[in-house]
Amino acid sequence: MTIKELQTIIDTSNYIVFFGGAGVSTESGIKDFRSKDGLYSQKFKNYRPEDILSRSFFFNHTKDFYEYFRRHFLDTGIKPNKAHMWLKDAESIGKVKCVITQNIDGLHQMAGSKNVVELHGSAHRYYTVKKKQPIDGLTYILNTEDIPVDSEGDLIKPDVVLYEEPLNSEVVRKAIEEISKADTLIVAGTSLTVYPAASFIEYFKGKHLIVINKEYMQFKHFIEGQVGEILSQIKL
Repeated sequence: MTIKELQTIIDTSNYIVFFGGAGVSTESGIKDFRSKDGLYSQKFKNYRPEDILSRSFFFNHTKDFYEYFRRHFLDTGIKPNKAHMWLKDAESIGKVKCVITQNIDGLHQMAGSKNVVELHGSAHRYYTVKKKQPIDGLTYILNTEDIPVDSEGDLIKPDVVLYEEPLNSEVVRKAIEEISKADTLIVAGTSLTVYPAASFIEYFKGKHLIVINKEYMQFKHFIEGQVGEILSQIKL
């Protein structure tokens, strides 16, 4: 698929939904998971990242979890890239109706997107484990190397979906609803291997399914490349 063909589809679409994965944020300097240089290729204290990012590891090895989490998910210098900014602009003129993301970095909101569905939660939100109360956990975590707890000793947990945890049912409902309403679905920066999120595209009944990724994927409307570089060539 060419940029010109993509431009024509964008121009003639009325309800575009964007479904993004880790590859949307790599142009901001955030590592993805499954590429040859991704997080899953690098062990941490002889632990596999897949194990570290699990519910059981969080509760059984909380200090190691937070050491890893601080190192890889809390870089306050990370900024939105061309993809995030294009999506914000496309939403502001009514082209893109919803952004569905598998990322927890909050870059879509930082760029200015309003209707964002975060399938796996956000590293910018926290709650206390026992009381289930929202808390400004980021302040605790960034200011201590110890296990973060509130003033009463209640453990603080990121509001992210770890392995062994289900997706939030209301978030899932919203994502499926938006995908089912779309006439064009842009799937970008994801290999579609993370389930159940990857299965959501089965609910798309519109005209154009567009896939943008660094590595080839067998779809009719496929463009190979960086998400931000591709989208920034599309005029709004």
